[in-house]
Amino acid sequence: MHRLFLLPALLLAFTIQAASLPGQQAVATAHPDATAAAHRILDEGGNAFDAAIAAAATLGVVEPYSSGIGGGGFFLLRQPDGETIDYRFIDARETAPLRASRDLYRDAKGVVQRDPALNGPLAAGIPGLPAALVHLAEHYGDLPLSRSLAPAIEAAEQGFAVTDRYRMLGGFRVEAMRRDPETARLFLRNGALPAEGEVIKQPELAQTLRQLAANGRDGFYRGPVAAQLLKGVEAADGIWQQADLDAYEVIEREPIRFHSHGMEIISAPLPSAGGIALATILQGVESLPATQPGSVAWTHNLVEMMRRSYRDRALLLGDGDFVEVPVARLVSREYAEQLAATIDPQRATRSAELGAPKLFSEGTNTTHFSLMDAEGNAVSATLSINLPFGAAFTVPDTGVLLNNEMDDFAADPAGRNEYGLAGGEANAIAPGKRPLSSMVPTMLESDSRLAVLGTPGGSRIITMVLLGALEAIEQQPVQRWVSRPRFHHQYLPDRIQAEDNAFTSEEQTALKKLGHRIEPAGRRYGDMHALEWDKRKGEVSAASDPRGVGAAQVKHPLKED
Repeated sequence: MHRLFLLPALLLAFTIQAASLPGQQAVATAHPDATAAAHRILDEGGNAFDAAIAAAATLGVVEPYSSGIGGGGFFLLRQPDGETIDYRFIDARETAPLRASRDLYRDAKGVVQRDPALNGPLAAGIPGLPAALVHLAEHYGDLPLSRSLAPAIEAAEQGFAVTDRYRMLGGFRVEAMRRDPETARLFLRNGALPAEGEVIKQPELAQTLRQLAANGRDGFYRGPVAAQLLKGVEAADGIWQQADLDAYEVIEREPIRFHSHGMEIISAPLPSAGGIALATILQGVESLPATQPGSVAWTHNLVEMMRRSYRDRALLLGDGDFVEVPVARLVSREYAEQLAATIDPQRATRSAELGAPKLFSEGTNTTHFSLMDAEGNAVSATLSINLPFGAAFTVPDTGVLLNNEMDDFAADPAGRNEYGLAGGEANAIAPGKRPLSSMVPTMLESDSRLAVLGTPGGSRIITMVLLGALEAIEQQPVQRWVSRPRFHHQYLPDRIQAEDNAFTSEEQTALKKLGHRIEPAGRRYGDMHALEWDKRKGEVSAASDPRGVGAAQVKHPLKED
């Protein structure tokens, strides 16, 4: 593990004093079993970071379509320290194997082939989640790793019930799942999706988790599990080697921090594009003439700032350990105000007027949880294996379903894909590099309030968190943050995607008169989980997105005898 501490000038400006303790524990995750697991660890004397291990590991068992130890993610940590509060960002993003190159995903004529980047072991980056769980236990937790992993091991052994969400997301990937015998054996029944309520058991995954619990990092990246991973990947024409597993490091980074709308926003740095985008949009909107939240003028300004921030994502952003990115400039208020000044209140900008970028993909399936213990330690974590069921490749004898995060790189910067998300050379494949991500675990804090939120949703994550953050800024109830109707603009394609109830017919007409193209989102998206601590009232609340099957619960800690 190594630490990168960025933006010291920004950090000096925003120091929030630690308030009285919340006295309650709150957990909101994408699955009731994970919520129960986190509360169990808190009740057993663990802190929020121990509970985060339990939640993350359990989600990887009961939501195999969204995350797992074959993938990675980001953890944003809040840790009261005397009179001040310490924030840390844990980067557990997958890395490109050392033998990775663009040519692996091109045919003899140089044309990118989508299938190798989506399905099978060539699609998989080196997993980061196992290393992150060990790191959290060793550096932040109060309990041994084995204790925090116990709920996940039990869930893998005893099984979980198939939900409608499992079936919905599995429907997008069932053909790919059929191609891999191990994935089909575990997650399908006679080549078809299992019925709702059917129990899925994963004994091999339970054994792998036991190895991790007993041996820490070496339980996954070396020893018998590593040997099985390398054997299985090689047998399926993958390129992993022991040097890849040895080289993987969790990186501690300073989060993006800025002040807007009377609150400090603490969010994800590179290789996430999210924190930079939130800084651009929120500070830009704040500099414009005030508009009524939800009005056509408000929506117009918000969409125009979305358009501009996603343009910057396309042209400038990548893994900051590999490419020069002007982060301090991009998160500055001056830059946001300059972008906002180019907005015409009477006309939608054509994205082509801002300059055409190159394009790359990003998967849509991820998971998120938000939690806090009674001492005020808090975690916002977004985890992923990219597309539903990742690469649809499970390594035999391990239960490890691999990610397909290699598809998040720009293998073909000139091509367009099914998601239409823009990108370029800064996000090109390179050995050991981390692909750019939209995952953006976020906190907002003032002396009177703390908000913790995040969501899955691929390229839409940033705009969903933006809309949730604006609800928090307006002091709306936390249930409103996670359930509000959503809309999205990502520069290219040049259109607003909107849920059915995002705009009234009159609002749609007014936006179209300004020159905006609006199209229905097609299906529900996002699965936000959030919590709020009102420090003045001494109240804690939490909520899970009604679009998913998650659960949120606030409770008082168990009293010691």
